Amino acid sequence: MPRLKKLVGALVVLGGVGAVAGWVLSAPVRVDSGTLAKLDPGDAARGKRIFYAGGCTSCHAKPGSQGDARLQLVGGLALKTPFGTFVPPNISQDPKDGIGAWSVEDLANAMLKGVSPSGEHLYPAFPYASYARMKPSDIADLYAFLKTLPAVAGKAPGNSLAFPFNIRRGIGLWKRLYLSDQPVVSLPEGTPDPVMAGRYLVEGPGHCGECHTPRDFAGGTKKSEWLAGAVAAEGSGVVPNITSGEGGIGNWSEADVANYLETGFTPDFDAVGGAMVDVQKNMAELTAGDRAAIAAYLKAVPPHPNGYPARKKTAN
Repeated sequence: MPRLKKLVGALVVLGGVGAVAGWVLSAPVRVDSGTLAKLDPGDAARGKRIFYAGGCTSCHAKPGSQGDARLQLVGGLALKTPFGTFVPPNISQDPKDGIGAWSVEDLANAMLKGVSPSGEHLYPAFPYASYARMKPSDIADLYAFLKTLPAVAGKAPGNSLAFPFNIRRGIGLWKRLYLSDQPVVSLPEGTPDPVMAGRYLVEGPGHCGECHTPRDFAGGTKKSEWLAGAVAAEGSGVVPNITSGEGGIGNWSEADVANYLETGFTPDFDAVGGAMVDVQKNMAELTAGDRAAIAAYLKAVPPHPNGYPARKKTAN
């Protein structure tokens, strides 16, 4: 009995130590002061480019919106995943229901660290795992552009998540595994500037890997299968392999890729479909140079022949 009591006591102590360690390791981490110091007054014209590169309208506009209504960022799109249903919130300039009361520092913490103004973890359905690679100056420019958009009252419905995914604190441990500001694809010294620019747009604000890369059991992207295609988050269809080899876009030229992003037509005159329709609308708002840079980077990404086929009719 004394030995049993000691064993139970030791287990209780170890459990307590583990709980404390988990609590400490899962704590939200905000942007450091050095990064915040780089948030110079933003430029709305430059911010418009980042807004479309980041695809903000695709998730935060009311589903089915067209034209100028796509700039009314009231949220409400239901993203059904194996972890539950996530609903992007109102990010319009409404100070109560949206983010009109946010400071540029608040936006930086949300995008770079996935932390809300109140200090809570944000769910990574908001693709801050990619936005973490963004430059502070681009976030300041985006903030300036968002300030030019209309305020729209009305809160989006909340998320619908089962235990344990409804415990936000656990996201802190997820971040320790998957949140990084480092590039995914290593490029050699002397890589042409367009490829480098494309890497930034694709891996950062464009967050292409969030849909085009398969995920592991915890919902983190498998970097070893970067852009190799994945099952669609909505649960039906696939998102295609867009790496540079066979099974991906190996037979597309850089001009083909850039034209697809601008017009929505593939080299064989098929048309963009599914969730990619909204993405392509955003890409069409970028400069020709940006689209060419994205194309150059995608053609430089190492091939992954075991990914999902690039031209399945259900692909996005």
